[in-house]
Amino acid sequence: MREAAQPRGGNFGDSERGTPQPTCPGPALGAEGAAAFCRSAPRAGDAGRGRPWVSSCQGVPTAASRPSPGAPSPLLAGAGGPRSPALPAPAPAGPCRGAALPRPPGTALPGRAAMERAAGEGRPLLPAAGGSAGLSSPELSSAGAVFILLKSALGAGLLSFPWAFGRAGGAVPALLVELGSLVFLVSGLAVLGYAAALSAQPTYQGVVRAVCGAAVGKLCEVCFLLNLFMISVALLRVVGDQLEKLCDSLYLNGTLSGAPQLPPWYVDQRFTLSALCVLVIFPLSVPREIGFQKYSSILGTLAACYLTLVIILKYYLQAESLSLNEPPQPSRSSSWTSIFSVIPTICFGFQCHEACVAIYSSMRNQSFSHWIAVSVLSMLICLLIYSLTGLYGYLTFGEAVASDVLMSYPGNDPVVIIARLLFGVSIVTIYPIVVLLGRSVVKDLWATPKRRAVAVSEAHERCSRVALTVTWMAATLGIALFVPDIGKVIELIGGISAFFIFIFPGLCLVCMTGTCSLGPRKRAALIAWGVLSVLGGAFVCGQSAALAVLGLLR
Repeated sequence: MREAAQPRGGNFGDSERGTPQPTCPGPALGAEGAAAFCRSAPRAGDAGRGRPWVSSCQGVPTAASRPSPGAPSPLLAGAGGPRSPALPAPAPAGPCRGAALPRPPGTALPGRAAMERAAGEGRPLLPAAGGSAGLSSPELSSAGAVFILLKSALGAGLLSFPWAFGRAGGAVPALLVELGSLVFLVSGLAVLGYAAALSAQPTYQGVVRAVCGAAVGKLCEVCFLLNLFMISVALLRVVGDQLEKLCDSLYLNGTLSGAPQLPPWYVDQRFTLSALCVLVIFPLSVPREIGFQKYSSILGTLAACYLTLVIILKYYLQAESLSLNEPPQPSRSSSWTSIFSVIPTICFGFQCHEACVAIYSSMRNQSFSHWIAVSVLSMLICLLIYSLTGLYGYLTFGEAVASDVLMSYPGNDPVVIIARLLFGVSIVTIYPIVVLLGRSVVKDLWATPKRRAVAVSEAHERCSRVALTVTWMAATLGIALFVPDIGKVIELIGGISAFFIFIFPGLCLVCMTGTCSLGPRKRAALIAWGVLSVLGGAFVCGQSAALAVLGLLR
């Protein structure tokens, strides 16, 4: 008779002592690679011993540890009753089928994510701390979860928020749009965390596939691939902008003779960015395993906080030396078109939903209320940083602010040069992680189930890895060199981000609601919110695509 898995230390884990527990090394790696860290497969020998298998992210309930099909979910049913330390489990109140069906031990998950099945790249990027990977239960603290969510959200989008404030017509309309978007952002994180607990999937794609079906899961993989590709373009565009300003600070055009001179060819942005990609970024992107995620996570957060501090100090200390005009009056705030046009930028800035599933799977305390607290705190900190950056950047430059705020500052300012270097190095370390994830998704979409079962030789795997890396980098570099500014790229990425922030969480909520016994009012309210989220995401995506097309036609 199969024994039930007992909660231990706030997690759903193995009740037998002395059995090594798998782990998710994601907490030390940063949020960019978090979606590829957690593996969810039965341990060898579990099927033959007649005991339930547990996932490699111990905090996620598996078929043996999550509530029975007769028990409705705490999020949807809201009934009282005994609760486990990790996930609330109310008393049975009716049938609830379809959200997460039990699977027999020894059976691989049908919805394993793309990053977990790619040939040669399915291993964790880093071993767990302490020596051998996969020998300890997830130990991600609340502070660690907040930090990784922050790192996932704080990135290149921070540079465009002053531009978004100016485009919205002033600080008040932009702040109102931020606050309105924050409701959907937190709602999406809550739904995804709960769906991850039900489906026992460690990645975003796996959760969507398990809850919404294979067709929606395949659409999620395609959107994820396109999102990674456009993020790569945005990262290279930001690096190119910083290289241009750094070269301007090192090469003074005609300052001595007084006559303007053409800069030499080796300071041209097309040459410097191409050389950086070939000499630095490409060697970092080729390996199967990347060992600097934890450092890039710290560096990226440091760069974001430093940039916010610099923008605030520059406004108070050197506003006169910049010879700027007065900020424009928010006369455009009456235009709903201008207000809604900044939503893609906000979506790109707050985008952390793809990594939230893996972060939740690695947390020590996986209770639903605790996950809500972590999500709300992370989004509030992001709101503070983004709002301060956007507000003071807009007040400093007005509508003349560039889509990359660092481009509006002089190239020879030492304080701003440090900010450029921090952002540049951070992005150079983030780009290889994005390439690795994109490479894995491409392999997963290309391979059929039969091909996945065939062993791949080391030489063939190496050749395919190098070919995919060269193709990915050449395509993203070519687009980045010809895109006029990062604002055009962010408009596209913001539209794609709407799928992960609005559409897929809304679909998950509707699917989970439709499979559980609920009161008519509660069911109607949850379905209405899910439909509203899907419609809002469709609006943002359509508007973003229209703005991008109009921008290219101009």
